[in-house]
Amino acid sequence: MTTPDHGIDALLPQEIAEKAEAVGIQKTRRDAVTLFVLGVLAGAFIALGAMFATTVLAGADGVLPFGVSRLLAGIVFCLGLILVVVGGAELFTGNALMVMALAAAKLKLSEMLRAWVIVYVGNFVGAIGTALLVFLSGQYLLGGGSVAAVALELGASKAALPFGQAFFLGTLCNVLVCLALWLSIGARSVTDKVLAIVFPVSAFVVAGFEHSVANMYLIPLALMVKAFAPDSLWTALSVTPESFANLTVAGFFANLVPVTLGNIVGGGVLVGGVYWFVYLRTRPK
Repeated sequence: MTTPDHGIDALLPQEIAEKAEAVGIQKTRRDAVTLFVLGVLAGAFIALGAMFATTVLAGADGVLPFGVSRLLAGIVFCLGLILVVVGGAELFTGNALMVMALAAAKLKLSEMLRAWVIVYVGNFVGAIGTALLVFLSGQYLLGGGSVAAVALELGASKAALPFGQAFFLGTLCNVLVCLALWLSIGARSVTDKVLAIVFPVSAFVVAGFEHSVANMYLIPLALMVKAFAPDSLWTALSVTPESFANLTVAGFFANLVPVTLGNIVGGGVLVGGVYWFVYLRTRPK
């Protein structure tokens, strides 16, 4: 490990690769309870970013151009990953970079998969728990129900995605998420880390790519609104729950499976695997 411990300059790519590898090893050494709780935190953090973005999108249709409204949503969604990186939490999609340590034979496959499963379950609990809290708070009723309208539209459109499309949208998403994390690993200050995160993460939101942990919040929230929202909401929106036929529990998991697989390929192979090949493959044993 040649990464310097002190300095004000950002790390060079070779040093980022070595640090990312070391961080991946360190993560797998944590006990299961710690990993799980940090996973719950990350799920909640990403959910808060998604809540922020959903609220910003409320009422934007017909008022702001599509790209502008998505850009605003993307910028505020960055709150989630900023909280994960700066506040400290374990995010499944970011942990795809553990593939670097696996490729270097410094991790066993069983160790990596153990960490992935524990963190994924923690993310699931944190994201759905936050969706429940947001629903119980009635936050979705703000703006005369316009927040709920966005939540329903997002949830229904995600649940209706074909398997292949969801997979590739998930792949592209985690390329950008893991590049954001890659840049943040090389950063020296909190300001550097925040700036490193904003543009890649905003790009994936603007482009409509699919993030498994964000969807653990967005689709369940839409399901809760569909099932339990008061009649006054449907009157205000001039629609009925039956208008969102694709929005089902089965549709949720039909989205989550391909998006999760795509996230693994995007982050683990196209970012972690490529950077291992470029910077770590030829190191002296």
